[in-house]
Amino acid sequence: MPGRPLHQQSDPAPLVRTRRGRRTLEFAPGDIQSEMLLARPHALTLAYLRAMMCFVLFVPRPRHIVMVGLGGGSLVKFCYRHFPDARITVLELRADVIALRDTFHVPRDDARLHIVRADAADWLAQAPADADVLLVDGFDAAGLPPRLADAPFYADCRRVLRPGGVLVANVFTYDPRYGAVMAALDAVFGARSCWFDKVAGNNRIVYALAADDDDTRAGRRLRWLARHRGLGSGLLNRLAVRLILAWIASRSVMAPPHPRAKAPSA
Repeated sequence: MPGRPLHQQSDPAPLVRTRRGRRTLEFAPGDIQSEMLLARPHALTLAYLRAMMCFVLFVPRPRHIVMVGLGGGSLVKFCYRHFPDARITVLELRADVIALRDTFHVPRDDARLHIVRADAADWLAQAPADADVLLVDGFDAAGLPPRLADAPFYADCRRVLRPGGVLVANVFTYDPRYGAVMAALDAVFGARSCWFDKVAGNNRIVYALAADDDDTRAGRRLRWLARHRGLGSGLLNRLAVRLILAWIASRSVMAPPHPRAKAPSA
């Protein structure tokens, strides 16, 4: 069945605002989708994005990261900077969002980074099992699109992940589809999922492990976190996320310089 058109004319144009050292991407005034510090464009300023990076608890050194949703490019910039050995593929539905990549300091495509204009559901349905991490943060002005909220979509996500790979899904707890999404994740991933309570407001960041063997370091860690909803309290969970981000940053600083990737020749 064909996917919906890549861009609906009725979709509101993205709004870019710059004030007090911050630049935001909004689909409606005040509805911030992405935020960038002009002095530190690679920093993750939004709590839910910081929580998404906790995938390193399960896959510390990914070879291929696939992202659903570009937005203002916060996740792309952070991963490009701190995972120099990873390839990054970004799926973005809207051409007008991709057109803002320079405005938000998103690197140009090269041997490591490829931003694809595509419907993520269609792309994942045809993709090989080649991803170690799959970050799903695909929202439009109305919320989570129906095609990114059903069991067939998450089944494709599961298939695209290599054994031991992890899906990270940003789900709004007040979304009418929340219950269906959580049920689909449990069914597809065999209840191998967890999250940290109270780290990102109404955003629930779910980590789902693509594994058939639970007796692995990642599997044991996920089971423990699932029982405690993280470390057992919102305060400890928020502190843990901050420490994990600091560890990622320190690890990339200590790593040997990575040769600058060159774009493939035409």
